[in-house]
Amino acid sequence: MSDISDLIDFDSLLSADERALRDSVRAFVDSEVRPHIATWYERAVFPLELVPELAKMGLLGMHLKGYGCAGRSAVEYGLAGAELEAGDSGLRTFVSVQGSLAMSAIYKHGSDEQKAEWLPAMAAGEAIGCFGLTEPTAGSDPGGMTTFAHRDGGDWILNGSKRWIGLASVAKVAIIWAQTDGGVRGFVVPTETPGFTATPIEPKLSMRASIQCDIELSNVRLPESAMLPNVVGLKGPFSCLNEARYGIVWGAMGAARDAFEVALDYSKGRLQFGRPLAGYQLTQQKLVDMALEINKGFLLALHLGRKKDAGTLQPDQISVGKLNNCREAIKIAREARTILGGNGITLDHSPLRHANNLESVRTYEGTDEVHTLILGSKLTGIAAFR
Repeated sequence: MSDISDLIDFDSLLSADERALRDSVRAFVDSEVRPHIATWYERAVFPLELVPELAKMGLLGMHLKGYGCAGRSAVEYGLAGAELEAGDSGLRTFVSVQGSLAMSAIYKHGSDEQKAEWLPAMAAGEAIGCFGLTEPTAGSDPGGMTTFAHRDGGDWILNGSKRWIGLASVAKVAIIWAQTDGGVRGFVVPTETPGFTATPIEPKLSMRASIQCDIELSNVRLPESAMLPNVVGLKGPFSCLNEARYGIVWGAMGAARDAFEVALDYSKGRLQFGRPLAGYQLTQQKLVDMALEINKGFLLALHLGRKKDAGTLQPDQISVGKLNNCREAIKIAREARTILGGNGITLDHSPLRHANNLESVRTYEGTDEVHTLILGSKLTGIAAFR
């Protein structure tokens, strides 16, 4: 199953197992997502009915080992993410929030009891998780969070607010990060706990086939066993964010590839001045420029994935992929829309939907500006965040 945008025989760099996994996810997206995504996007609905199918395919926590997780490689996770985002960013975001954020937090930092209680159910799609870090006034600066957990006898009491928390209104469990007298700690919070309230953020111009929420925590009482015991400080949530950022490197290119393919197909069939749009030099230049960036983006993603599987991937290298591939993907989606002309602003075609979604993707898990400054610090040795 080759890609028409592939100018460099990218498939030759993949193993048979990697290609098979990618092709199975692509077939799922083709049959279960593409026929319905325009309606879901227009109605601002996330298709929860797909969650059991994603679980059956082993895509929830797919890079984790044990507890019913598939134990797939980083490259396989990335390839799956690209196919999911070719369908819609909301679908890849679900898998990312569930696996790279919520499940990874428990897997990396949780107790044996927390892992046994939650990970099998989450891998099976029986329990949805969310990850509460960002706050109304603490986005790019999570150290400025004001959510606080204080002791009350043997319990913890949480108070505060979180914003832009994916899946919170449908989640059974929330990983909430809070300041304490001993530093930032993570808490495993069943969402049925009194004082926990999640409210979907509406209306949205981006990520409409997805769920993002405000969370209010009002005297949420938790036992000592709710705390993630194995990490203190922002390195806890950052370790999970890096998992999610890595997935975005692949996912953004999936959206870009889909936008390109739609534009290419349209340009071959659309006649103007008596000939197909694809026959004009300006159109061919647009198509070539898009294809080149898609090929480079996937090569970068694969390189980072191989390093991740080898255990040598560094956080600043993830920033290279996240910054570059999001930036290029949104340019590609917008350029693809120009080939579609006025028809490109309808939901009959994917490029503008992808472009709108990518406005969110380039913002969450570190904005363009944040990743630029991470790399600026790497190059100069001077931190310019403040």
